Amino acid sequence: MAVRVLIVEDEEQIARFTELELKHEGYEVSKAKDGRTGLSMAEEGGYDIILLDIMLPELNGLEVLRRLRKTSDVPVIMLTARDSVMDKVSGLDSGADDYVTKPFAIEELLARIRVALKKHSGVEKEDDSTVLSYGLLKVNTAAYSVTYDGNPIELSKREFDLLSILLQNRNIVLSRDTLLGKVCGYDYFGETNVIDVYVRHVRSKIDEPYGITLIQTVRGVGYVIKDE
Repeated sequence: MAVRVLIVEDEEQIARFTELELKHEGYEVSKAKDGRTGLSMAEEGGYDIILLDIMLPELNGLEVLRRLRKTSDVPVIMLTARDSVMDKVSGLDSGADDYVTKPFAIEELLARIRVALKKHSGVEKEDDSTVLSYGLLKVNTAAYSVTYDGNPIELSKREFDLLSILLQNRNIVLSRDTLLGKVCGYDYFGETNVIDVYVRHVRSKIDEPYGITLIQTVRGVGYVIKDE
């Protein structure tokens, strides 16, 4: 059965080009020209992956994604002309699986689609019974929850993954490239300073409120969590 792709893109030339290239590769493609229509089609289900522009009429892409994530975990790749780190972080934190900046090479988009589909295939599944502890900090990987001295801490998925990976590799300095691969996927085509943004977010939610030093910076190398 062909993989079903939904393209939500208001620029007809880009949408048509992408549609033709994907059909040439054997994908089954549907299109929507505005966010509201795209959300309605996505919520009907049946799509294996969604290519979602940010700057859309009616509903912007980030709002479409936020609403969609309440009911669906279908892979979503953001398509947008924006290329700043914070724009990428906003898209990823809203639940996007990846982010492609226009104009893009079709080969790159196809590679990202393959990676996103593989990650959602369920082939790779880690033991979800582990509770990671660091003093009063508890990270429950089964419930995707974090608490400090019993107080819940809200982290985005990638912030949670970053924290878990550093705790699992305590006393080992992990480079930004390594963390980028583990947090965003080894085939992620993005800047490593996205990791710096996630580290700042985690520090603002854990280190600063509770007066601890959790994630340490090793200048010129990367980040580490050391034994207490």
